[in-house]
Amino acid sequence: MKNLTLIIPAKEEAESLPQVLKEIKNFDCKIIIILESSDIETIKSIKEFDCELVHQSSKGYGDALIEGINNVKTDYLCIFNADGSFDPKYLSNMLELCKNTEYVFASRYSKEGGSEDDTIITKLGNYFFSTLGNILFSLKLSDILFCYILGKTKSFRSIKLKSKDFRLSVEVPINAKKMNQSYVSSPSFERKRIAGKKKVKEFRDGFKILTYMIRRFLRL
Repeated sequence: MKNLTLIIPAKEEAESLPQVLKEIKNFDCKIIIILESSDIETIKSIKEFDCELVHQSSKGYGDALIEGINNVKTDYLCIFNADGSFDPKYLSNMLELCKNTEYVFASRYSKEGGSEDDTIITKLGNYFFSTLGNILFSLKLSDILFCYILGKTKSFRSIKLKSKDFRLSVEVPINAKKMNQSYVSSPSFERKRIAGKKKVKEFRDGFKILTYMIRRFLRL
Protein backbone atom coordinates (compact mmCIF):
# COMPACT_ATOMS: atom_id res chain seq x y z
CA MET A 1 0.00 0.00 0.00
CA LYS A 2 3.00 2.31 -0.23
CA ASN A 3 1.45 3.92 -3.29
CA LEU A 4 -1.78 4.81 -1.46
CA THR A 5 -2.67 7.93 0.54
CA LEU A 6 -5.64 8.13 2.87
CA ILE A 7 -7.11 11.63 2.94
CA ILE A 8 -9.05 12.15 6.16
CA PRO A 9 -11.18 15.28 6.56
CA ALA A 10 -11.65 16.02 10.25
CA LYS A 11 -13.79 18.47 12.16
CA GLU A 12 -14.04 18.29 15.94
CA GLU A 13 -12.94 14.64 15.96
CA ALA A 14 -10.59 14.74 18.97
CA GLU A 15 -12.22 11.68 20.49
CA SER A 16 -12.51 9.48 17.41
CA LEU A 17 -9.58 10.40 15.15
CA PRO A 18 -6.81 9.07 17.47
CA GLN A 19 -8.62 5.71 17.57
CA VAL A 20 -8.90 5.67 13.78
CA LEU A 21 -5.19 6.41 13.43
CA LYS A 22 -4.32 3.64 15.90
CA GLU A 23 -6.35 1.17 13.86
CA ILE A 24 -4.57 2.03 10.61
CA LYS A 25 -1.06 2.56 12.03
CA ASN A 26 0.17 -0.77 10.64
CA PHE A 27 -1.13 -0.06 7.14
CA ASP A 28 1.80 0.82 4.90
CA CYS A 29 0.27 3.94 3.36
CA LYS A 30 0.50 7.71 3.62
CA ILE A 31 -2.02 9.67 5.69
CA ILE A 32 -3.13 13.26 5.21
CA ILE A 33 -5.41 14.90 7.78
CA ILE A 34 -7.27 17.99 6.59
CA LEU A 35 -8.79 20.31 9.17
CA GLU A 36 -9.29 23.94 10.15
CA SER A 37 -6.36 25.53 11.98
CA SER A 38 -8.78 26.63 14.70
CA ASP A 39 -9.62 22.99 15.58
CA ILE A 40 -7.01 22.94 18.33
CA GLU A 41 -8.42 19.99 20.28
CA THR A 42 -8.31 17.66 17.27
CA ILE A 43 -4.80 18.82 16.38
CA LYS A 44 -3.60 18.16 19.94
CA SER A 45 -5.18 14.72 20.00
CA ILE A 46 -3.09 13.41 17.06
CA LYS A 47 0.29 15.04 17.72
CA GLU A 48 1.91 11.65 18.45
CA PHE A 49 0.91 10.13 15.11
CA ASP A 50 2.94 10.05 11.91
CA CYS A 51 0.68 11.86 9.46
CA GLU A 52 0.68 15.01 7.38
CA LEU A 53 -1.52 17.87 8.54
CA VAL A 54 -3.08 20.23 6.01
CA HIS A 55 -4.91 23.32 7.24
CA GLN A 56 -7.92 24.26 5.17
CA SER A 57 -7.81 27.61 3.43
CA SER A 58 -11.62 27.66 3.53
CA LYS A 59 -14.34 25.57 5.20
CA GLY A 60 -16.51 22.57 4.39
CA TYR A 61 -16.29 18.82 3.79
CA GLY A 62 -15.80 19.16 0.05
CA ASP A 63 -13.20 21.86 0.48
CA ALA A 64 -11.24 19.60 2.85
CA LEU A 65 -11.25 16.77 0.32
CA ILE A 66 -10.15 19.03 -2.53
CA GLU A 67 -7.27 20.30 -0.36
CA GLY A 68 -6.32 16.72 0.40
CA ILE A 69 -6.45 15.59 -3.22
CA ASN A 70 -4.20 18.48 -4.22
CA ASN A 71 -1.60 17.40 -1.64
CA VAL A 72 -1.40 13.70 -2.52
CA LYS A 73 1.92 12.48 -3.95
CA THR A 74 1.06 8.79 -4.42
CA ASP A 75 -0.61 7.21 -7.47
CA TYR A 76 -3.71 6.22 -5.50
CA LEU A 77 -5.80 7.94 -2.87
CA CYS A 78 -8.79 7.02 -0.74
CA ILE A 79 -11.30 9.23 1.04
CA PHE A 80 -11.45 7.96 4.62
CA ASN A 81 -13.64 9.16 7.50
CA ALA A 82 -12.30 10.40 10.82
CA ASP A 83 -15.22 9.04 12.85
CA GLY A 84 -14.45 5.32 12.67
CA SER A 85 -17.36 4.44 10.39
CA PHE A 86 -15.12 3.29 7.50
CA ASP A 87 -13.57 -0.14 8.02
CA PRO A 88 -9.95 -0.25 6.75
CA LYS A 89 -10.17 -4.00 6.11
CA TYR A 90 -11.62 -3.18 2.67
CA LEU A 91 -8.64 -1.11 1.54
CA SER A 92 -6.54 -3.96 0.16
CA ASN A 93 -9.34 -5.30 -2.02
CA MET A 94 -10.35 -1.81 -3.18
CA LEU A 95 -6.76 -1.05 -4.13
CA GLU A 96 -6.48 -4.31 -6.06
CA LEU A 97 -9.72 -3.57 -7.92
CA CYS A 98 -8.51 -0.09 -8.78
CA LYS A 99 -5.59 -1.47 -10.79
CA ASN A 100 -8.09 -2.21 -13.56
CA THR A 101 -10.37 0.81 -13.22
CA GLU A 102 -10.18 4.45 -12.18
CA TYR A 103 -12.43 4.49 -9.12
CA VAL A 104 -13.83 2.00 -6.63
CA PHE A 105 -17.02 3.14 -4.87
CA ALA A 106 -17.74 1.29 -1.64
CA SER A 107 -21.42 0.44 -1.19
CA ARG A 108 -23.42 -0.33 1.93
CA TYR A 109 -26.26 -1.61 -0.23
CA SER A 110 -24.40 -4.16 -2.32
CA LYS A 111 -24.63 -7.82 -1.36
CA GLU A 112 -22.50 -8.39 1.75
CA GLY A 113 -22.65 -4.67 2.55
CA GLY A 114 -24.55 -3.04 5.41
CA SER A 115 -24.57 -0.30 8.01
CA GLU A 116 -24.79 0.13 11.77
CA ASP A 117 -25.04 3.90 11.39
CA ASP A 118 -27.87 4.23 8.87
CA THR A 119 -31.27 5.65 9.82
CA ILE A 120 -34.51 5.24 7.91
CA ILE A 121 -34.13 8.85 6.70
CA THR A 122 -30.58 8.43 5.42
CA LYS A 123 -31.38 5.05 3.88
CA LEU A 124 -34.40 6.37 1.98
CA GLY A 125 -32.52 9.53 1.03
CA ASN A 126 -29.60 7.58 -0.35
CA TYR A 127 -31.91 5.27 -2.31
CA PHE A 128 -33.62 8.32 -3.80
CA PHE A 129 -30.40 10.10 -4.77
CA SER A 130 -28.76 6.92 -6.08
CA THR A 131 -31.81 6.21 -8.25
CA LEU A 132 -31.91 9.83 -9.42
CA GLY A 133 -28.22 9.74 -10.33
CA ASN A 134 -28.66 6.48 -12.22
CA ILE A 135 -31.59 7.92 -14.20
CA LEU A 136 -30.27 11.43 -14.91
CA PHE A 137 -26.61 10.59 -15.49
CA SER A 138 -26.71 6.90 -16.48
CA LEU A 139 -24.71 5.91 -13.42
CA LYS A 140 -24.66 2.41 -12.01
CA LEU A 141 -24.29 3.04 -8.30
CA SER A 142 -26.28 1.73 -5.35
CA ASP A 143 -24.80 4.09 -2.74
CA ILE A 144 -24.07 7.50 -4.26
CA LEU A 145 -23.83 9.37 -0.94
CA PHE A 146 -21.30 7.01 0.66
CA CYS A 147 -17.98 8.75 0.17
CA TYR A 148 -15.70 5.76 0.82
CA ILE A 149 -14.01 6.07 -2.58
CA LEU A 150 -10.59 4.82 -3.70
CA GLY A 151 -9.20 5.94 -7.02
CA LYS A 152 -6.25 6.96 -9.11
CA THR A 153 -4.94 10.35 -8.04
CA LYS A 154 -4.62 11.62 -11.61
CA SER A 155 -8.26 10.68 -12.23
CA PHE A 156 -9.47 12.56 -9.15
CA ARG A 157 -7.53 15.63 -10.22
CA SER A 158 -8.74 15.46 -13.82
CA ILE A 159 -12.41 15.82 -12.84
CA LYS A 160 -11.71 19.24 -11.28
CA LEU A 161 -13.96 19.06 -8.25
CA LYS A 162 -15.48 22.33 -7.06
CA SER A 163 -18.10 21.54 -4.41
CA LYS A 164 -17.09 22.84 -0.99
CA ASP A 165 -19.68 20.85 0.97
CA PHE A 166 -21.38 17.44 0.90
CA ARG A 167 -22.42 17.95 -2.73
CA LEU A 168 -18.96 16.65 -3.56
CA SER A 169 -20.20 13.11 -2.86
CA VAL A 170 -22.35 13.24 -6.02
CA GLU A 171 -20.01 15.51 -7.96
CA VAL A 172 -17.33 12.78 -8.04
CA PRO A 173 -19.40 10.14 -9.91
CA ILE A 174 -21.18 12.71 -12.11
CA ASN A 175 -17.90 14.29 -13.26
CA ALA A 176 -16.27 10.87 -13.72
CA LYS A 177 -19.19 9.72 -15.87
CA LYS A 178 -19.08 12.93 -17.94
CA MET A 179 -15.41 12.21 -18.70
CA ASN A 180 -16.11 8.54 -19.51
CA GLN A 181 -13.92 7.36 -16.64
CA SER A 182 -14.32 3.78 -15.44
CA TYR A 183 -15.50 2.70 -12.00
CA VAL A 184 -16.79 -0.30 -10.07
CA SER A 185 -18.70 -0.78 -6.83
CA SER A 186 -17.50 -2.92 -3.94
CA PRO A 187 -19.48 -4.01 -0.85
CA SER A 188 -18.63 -2.37 2.44
CA PHE A 189 -20.05 -2.47 5.96
CA GLU A 190 -20.39 0.91 7.65
CA ARG A 191 -19.65 0.78 11.36
CA LYS A 192 -21.27 2.92 14.01
CA ARG A 193 -19.30 6.13 14.47
CA ILE A 194 -17.05 6.24 17.53
CA ALA A 195 -18.18 9.59 18.87
CA GLY A 196 -19.79 12.86 17.96
CA LYS A 197 -22.70 13.68 15.74
CA LYS A 198 -23.16 13.40 12.01
CA LYS A 199 -21.95 16.50 10.23
CA VAL A 200 -24.60 15.99 7.56
CA LYS A 201 -27.88 17.85 8.07
CA GLU A 202 -30.23 15.48 6.27
CA PHE A 203 -32.83 17.91 4.95
CA ARG A 204 -30.63 20.95 4.39
CA ASP A 205 -27.84 19.03 2.67
CA GLY A 206 -30.34 16.81 0.87
CA PHE A 207 -31.95 19.88 -0.68
CA LYS A 208 -28.54 21.21 -1.75
CA ILE A 209 -27.66 17.89 -3.36
CA LEU A 210 -31.04 17.68 -5.12
CA THR A 211 -30.78 21.16 -6.62
CA TYR A 212 -27.16 20.49 -7.61
CA MET A 213 -28.10 17.31 -9.47
CA ILE A 214 -30.99 18.98 -11.27
CA ARG A 215 -28.85 21.94 -12.30
CA ARG A 216 -26.14 19.63 -13.57
CA PHE A 217 -28.68 17.65 -15.57
CA LEU A 218 -30.17 20.83 -17.05
CA ARG A 219 -26.63 22.26 -17.45
CA LEU A 220 -27.55 25.49 -15.68
